[in-house]
Amino acid sequence: MNNLIKYLLDNMQIDFQGEITLDQVRSFLREDDGKEARVLLSKLIEEKGVDDMLITLADCLKEHIQTGINEKTVREQLLTYAES
Repeated sequence: MNNLIKYLLDNMQIDFQGEITLDQVRSFLREDDGKEARVLLSKLIEEKGVDDMLITLADCLKEHIQTGINEKTVREQLLTYAES
């Protein structure tokens, strides 16, 4: 049973329902003048969209499935992505 659980956890995928565009992200961050928001938006503009962010975020969040994914975890992963 442990091997099956390990296999399932190792091969679990996270996906985001619906689509989000760079314009939508800009709208969400419009009133946020914090450093994190500016760094993330700058990275997304440089990458010309949100596709890479979503793939990277899903991959990074996968590591947190066992301990839980919450706002703090997502924030940390977005900032790590933005600063990479």
